[in-house]
Amino acid sequence: MEQIPLTDLEQIQNFKGKYPKQLWYLFFSEMWERFCFYGMRGMLVVFMVGHLGMNEEVANLQYGATQAWVYAFTFIGGLFADKILGLRKSLFWGGMLMIVGSIILSLDPKNFFFIGLGFTIVGTGFFKPNISSMVGQLYKGNDPRRDAGFSFFYMGVNLGALIGGYICIAVAEGSLWQSLVPEHLRWNVGFGFAAVVMIVSLLTFTKTQKSLGPIGLTPLPHFEKSKRNKWEIATYAGSLLIVPIIIIMVANTEYTDYFMMVIGPASILYLFFEMRNFSVVENKKLLAALVFIIFSIFFWAFFEQSGGSLSLFAANNLNKEVLGVPLSPNGVNNSANSFFVIAFSAIVGLIWLWMAKRKIEPNTVVKFGLGFLFLAGGFYVFYYTKFFSNAEGITSLGIFTMGWFVITFGELCLSPIGMSAMTKLSPQKIQAVIMGMWFLASAYGQYFAGLLGANIAGASKHASNYDKLIVYAEGYKQLAIYALIAGVVLIVISPFVKKLMQEVK
Repeated sequence: MEQIPLTDLEQIQNFKGKYPKQLWYLFFSEMWERFCFYGMRGMLVVFMVGHLGMNEEVANLQYGATQAWVYAFTFIGGLFADKILGLRKSLFWGGMLMIVGSIILSLDPKNFFFIGLGFTIVGTGFFKPNISSMVGQLYKGNDPRRDAGFSFFYMGVNLGALIGGYICIAVAEGSLWQSLVPEHLRWNVGFGFAAVVMIVSLLTFTKTQKSLGPIGLTPLPHFEKSKRNKWEIATYAGSLLIVPIIIIMVANTEYTDYFMMVIGPASILYLFFEMRNFSVVENKKLLAALVFIIFSIFFWAFFEQSGGSLSLFAANNLNKEVLGVPLSPNGVNNSANSFFVIAFSAIVGLIWLWMAKRKIEPNTVVKFGLGFLFLAGGFYVFYYTKFFSNAEGITSLGIFTMGWFVITFGELCLSPIGMSAMTKLSPQKIQAVIMGMWFLASAYGQYFAGLLGANIAGASKHASNYDKLIVYAEGYKQLAIYALIAGVVLIVISPFVKKLMQEVK
């Protein structure tokens, strides 16, 4: 049933203070959804190697394919939200599918692994791009508070990622709550957490959506209700029919290769097709958005080693304490970044505001370039861990954690600001599509992350644990060099991209 807008859009956008109250509601819905997502992400590769019997190379490729599909589907989910369902119904439907996928995985992860993943992938595609679009619509186009708002929203993302990212894998591996969870049920409980928190996320959204006024309602208000319902039901049915196809594609990574060869070029062609309907000024902004989208692919290809090769590095080559505190190495690998984002995102957001007031804030392109320089620094720290290793190839979890500390500042320069830039540079008619393309770039990042991780794993096949450490460390040094080059290129081309962006800061 269509909600009646209880709050006028202008009233929402004319809020006093730093943040609109609706941002809090969306913050909590997203927080629990990210608990579900990151909790699951941290378990995938370790489960595939330890319980499905895959070798490390295949597990990396499988991980890359799974994550690529999660993000690729956000493009499709954004498209259907824009054209048929509206942001709210799309989000709710996605959440329901994620709950089904998590329950399937918790019941029997070994036999139903790919079935559970299929539902989760399609569900995330409908949920993820649309909540970010709603955050963008809480602000007027030229509101300088928007970046700070996205930084705050991003903190919610990371609060969920921190809790879920640590708890799920630590329980599954048996380094947390050993006495509470029987050994044979540890992985079931790890996957089960994801279902519980997703239910909390949806309840939060349904209880607070009235405050969103007209934001996220149907894009087809001019249609007869019966006709609109037919389109919506067809979308729900189509998304269920695609689940088995996704299961086959994820289980067979060569099909994912073919898909990735097609979807990226097709989405760019679709964008050019849509650009016929916009002015020259709007099209220049869309080209600027495309530059950000393409560079973000490289950023995520390196960053997302966290769920692939870095997961295996954590499992095989790290000791189990930071500053004398015993911790799960994989729990730390999966959640340290989120911990640092929570600690520093508000401060970074306030620094941007402080600089904006003094007219010394670097433009978005330069911020992107800085993101790559921090990324390079973090991967150099991962490489540097090899100098602290013992003869068995076990090195310092504390030094490794410092790598994530450095990378976090790179992420804070790029990701929340990137999402904000997408909403500023795109006309509202195709905003969810552009947000979908932003996540599609992440899909390519995840896909290439799997390929890079598989290369590193392949080079260390049959090696001793110490030799494996050296191979992984050298791989991270290479990634540091590439990230440094990308950062320098971005800073050099920043004046050209700034011209395309025009008045958008």
